[in-house]
Amino acid sequence: MSEMALNTAPEKSPAPQSVPSSGARLPQAISDAALAQESAIAQAGIRRRRRLIITLRLAVLVLVLGGWELAARLKWIDPFFYSMPSMIWNQIVEWLRDGTSQGPLWQQVLVTLEETVIGFLIGAVAGVVCGIVLGRNKLLSDVFSIYIQIANSIPRVVLGSVFVIALGLGMASKVALAVVMVFFVVFANAFQGVREADKYMIANAQILGASPRQLTTAVVIPSAMSWILASLHVSFGFALVGAVVGEFLGAKEGIGLLISTAQGAFNASGVFAAMIVLAVVALAADFLLTRLEKRLLKWRPAAF
Repeated sequence: MSEMALNTAPEKSPAPQSVPSSGARLPQAISDAALAQESAIAQAGIRRRRRLIITLRLAVLVLVLGGWELAARLKWIDPFFYSMPSMIWNQIVEWLRDGTSQGPLWQQVLVTLEETVIGFLIGAVAGVVCGIVLGRNKLLSDVFSIYIQIANSIPRVVLGSVFVIALGLGMASKVALAVVMVFFVVFANAFQGVREADKYMIANAQILGASPRQLTTAVVIPSAMSWILASLHVSFGFALVGAVVGEFLGAKEGIGLLISTAQGAFNASGVFAAMIVLAVVALAADFLLTRLEKRLLKWRPAAF
């Protein structure tokens, strides 16, 4: 009986292992280390991709310029009409050292840049104001929409000729053409941005007693800011084109006149050199506008 009692006695279950109170910190430490390692790997991958992109960009540039130079030297293309990178570089160096036929190169750049900036500012402000006003007022939008469409359909080159005739060869005609080039781009984006403003947010602001002015300044304009700033990148390029086209049609100085003079002398290197100068100016302006957009839109969450 004693043996049976001993055999039938319930076995003691193993005591549950207690989790130490400090055990929760160990997974957390492991998690932090893993996250740091993953972050380092991701950063290294980003740096490798950035180096790869820069390398490929330089390779494409070297390939294009090298092929162009080789084709011109081997007479596959006529360097008189198409020039070559070495001749273009020599032209830029000559302009920097000796100046152009119209004066120092920096003076031509400053003249064109001044016309571009003034036309850009006037056109951007006018486009934003008109876009917001017509976007908020249905009656004005219906009245003036047909006239805006008609004005926008007129070729810009024709307007440039009209401005040169009416305003002369000075800065005014170039600024006017730059204003026209910028206005319609900014106006369209501002108008559409106002129309795309969040209707529920507007309704909530009206319920809270916001006046029409407060509604426009506190709700509508911030909602349209992304549209407006997006148009500034494109519109500055249009302002630069307007200033150069105006100078090409008739001017006393500027990069457009430099291009026109080089074309009249069948100097292909001068034309390409002026194009490179314009590209540098446009890239610098785009960089500054990008920095401005990031500063003004700091509140916007980052896109994933």
